[in-house]
Parts: sequence; structure tokens; C-alpha cells
Amino acid sequence: MAPLNLPMTAVGERIQHELLVLDRSEKTTSSGDPFVILKLGNSSGHIETAPIWSNQIEWADGAVCGAVVQAIGQVTTYGKNGHSKRQLQINAPLRVIPQELVTVDDFLPRIAGDTVRLWDWIDRVRSEIRSRALQRTLALFFDDDGFRVRFERMPGSTGGHHAKIGGLLLHVFEVTSIARTTAKTTRADLDLVTAGALLHDIGKVEAYDISPAGFTYTPCGLLVGHVVLGVLMMERAIARLGQAVCTEGQLLELQHLVLSHHGKLEFGSPVVPMTLEAEIVHWADEASAKANDMSESLDDPDGFQGGGELSDKRLWRVGRRIWRRPHAWD
Repeated sequence: MAPLNLPMTAVGERIQHELLVLDRSEKTTSSGDPFVILKLGNSSGHIETAPIWSNQIEWADGAVCGAVVQAIGQVTTYGKNGHSKRQLQINAPLRVIPQELVTVDDFLPRIAGDTVRLWDWIDRVRSEIRSRALQRTLALFFDDDGFRVRFERMPGSTGGHHAKIGGLLLHVFEVTSIARTTAKTTRADLDLVTAGALLHDIGKVEAYDISPAGFTYTPCGLLVGHVVLGVLMMERAIARLGQAVCTEGQLLELQHLVLSHHGKLEFGSPVVPMTLEAEIVHWADEASAKANDMSESLDDPDGFQGGGELSDKRLWRVGRRIWRRPHAWD
């Protein structure tokens, strides 16, 4: 059976496919009757089920987060005032597929393209750095095969920008590319900007996890956060090495690049950028994240169900209505 492209399923289309249970909401009606709504997905995207009412609630038995089920149903819509949304109307009991017969990663979104190309680019720009201190600091992570495996697999976020397997690698590639171009234009320290961009999100390796329920936070990701974790990882890596890779002042500046990359305190930065290079890394991070939000929002079929140029509603990823270009620029 051909893979199901969930975002492209049309209203009225019948499906019979294996999907991953990403979320299960158990609710009650105003009269106290229970019902269940499931969030089902695969590598192309996700869709919520219509309510599975109390008279058929056993159809959802075993459909817990992380389970893979065979779903049979029809794509319908709900909502009003032009804010309709697609949903899957389940027409038969969900069949839970034994875990030993499935690979959960196959049901999670993954970046397009070859990760080898991204690594080749990252390793090339690392090799161009003239500062031996920056070279040694970057090597603590990017010469570590175990770190590279985890870094390549992690998403860029759990549910926002670059929320795909490989998303962190793609995001860091984009941030570093944008930051380097800006540094050359503004005569900033190119080596320092490159190192800061490559290191700015290393904490996500410890902050995020990929589980049968999808992309989630680890306990330390929730309690400490990826920004601070990045600095802690740098200090632990230097301690394990048992010798300094840079001076205390140089380490302090690198830590500032990591700690300030969200730009404002209210956006999760413990400090605001206080150097030209920190400001560049921050805005490069913003550019990569916001461009990804816009790109994926433009591809969101639920936002353009009316078929017009303008989205039917404000899209949560960008916080506003957006416009799809109806013409080409050949």
C-alpha cells in the first residue's frame, strides 16, 4: 500500500492505513458521557479523529500514545465561519499493531535531503576556522561520533520549527549559513560567529527525546532548558578532557553566545546579546526558525481550505493570515 500523505488527503477521501497515536484526549459531554479524540500521524503529518462517542468508545481500546493502529475512516470537516478543519471520522474499531512489527521512527516526520551533505558543509566551515581555541572547543562535540549521531537525529523543536527527525541538524546548518553571511557583511568576527552558530543549540541533544509518542522533552529539558544545558554541556566536556581548550575569557564569550541566542528574557534567554557576534547569532536563529514557520504554514492545507490566495484564518505558527502567491516568477 502506498504511503498516506495526510496533509494532502481530500475531504471525503476514505483511508485504511497504519498510523501512530500521537495523543489521546479522554473527555466527557455536558451530560457526563465519555468520549475520546485521538491525534494520529505518520511521517507526512497528523490529523485528529472526530469524537469517538461512548456507544463506540471501545473502538479506541489500546489506542494509547505511542501505539500504531490501523485506522479505517473518512476525512471530514468541522467548524464554522470559514474556520473549518479536517478530521478523520473513524468507521471501524482501531486495530493495534504489535510493537515488534513496526518501527516508530518510520511514522515520524523527517527532513528531506541527504544529511551527509549537511555534515560535509559543517565540517568544511569548521576546518576554515583559524582560531585554534575555537577549533578545539568545537571538536569536543563535533568530533564525537556519539554526539553526532544524537545531533543528527534530534528535531529542531518538539512541535514548532524544524520539528522533524534531522531538524536540529538542518536548523543549525541554516543558522550558521545565515550568520556567516551576516558576519562577512558587517565585518564581525567570522570564526566566532561560526562557532557560536554551531554551538547555540547543542543543549537540544539533552533537552529533547524521540519516543513512541513523538518528540518530547526530557526531564532536564523541562527543568533546565536547552539554552542553559548547552553551557553545562560545554563545561562538562572540558572537565572530561581534563585540560583547557581556551582561556576563561574566551569560554565566557562562547557561553554568552549560547545563553543569549533567544534574544530577550521573555523568550527564554537568561541574558540579552551584548556583543556584535551574539546579536548576529540571535537574528540568524530567528531567521531560520521564522522562515521555517512561514514555509510550513504556506504548505498547510488546513489553512487554505477555501481555495483562495489568503489563508482562511490566522495560522498559529506565524500568528497572522498569510498569502499564497498565485503567479510564477519565471
